[in-house]
Amino acid sequence: MDKNAEIWRHYYGKALSRPHLKRTEFAVQFNESNLKVATDCGCGTGSDIQYLEQQGFKVHGFDINSDSVAICRDRFGSNSLVKISESSFESFDYPTSGVVVANSSLFFADPDRFETTWRNIKSSIEVGGVFAGDFMGVKDSWAKNYRSPITYLSESEIKRLFNEFEIVRFYERDEKAKTALGRMKHWHTYSVVAVKRI
Repeated sequence: MDKNAEIWRHYYGKALSRPHLKRTEFAVQFNESNLKVATDCGCGTGSDIQYLEQQGFKVHGFDINSDSVAICRDRFGSNSLVKISESSFESFDYPTSGVVVANSSLFFADPDRFETTWRNIKSSIEVGGVFAGDFMGVKDSWAKNYRSPITYLSESEIKRLFNEFEIVRFYERDEKAKTALGRMKHWHTYSVVAVKRI
């Protein structure tokens, strides 16, 4: 098994016990689109999928990691409201959604194709629908020396992505803290919840 796969497997082992993010609840509350379809980008072990499905959403979850996909298919295989795909950000066919979550996942989108990826995500969100997710900032220690290319953006670049949205929550994290696997790093991320207006 390559080192990368081993690290992700260890991470998923820890992530399985984590509940969904409060931000996902927040996104559901702000969804004015009346469309009960959600997309979970980089769905990991499926904690947000579970919450969304419990709220009556048809959920499309995808992840590029086959371990993650296997875990989610085990969890939700018999659930007709949940569809799990093994896919990258670049190749996923985004369905029209009322809620799109990308919690701690968009960092791993291919930086050379991020503009197209973001256009696909943005156009999949119904007017009145909500995006909730994280972006990596320029000061994060993973921005330039991670084991694969990372998409990192400045605050103004992130805000520009949301010119057709009303930003309802924007939070910057800039601190040294541990990763899920207990390693210290400098975190610089921006968390956004925004409602599509156009």
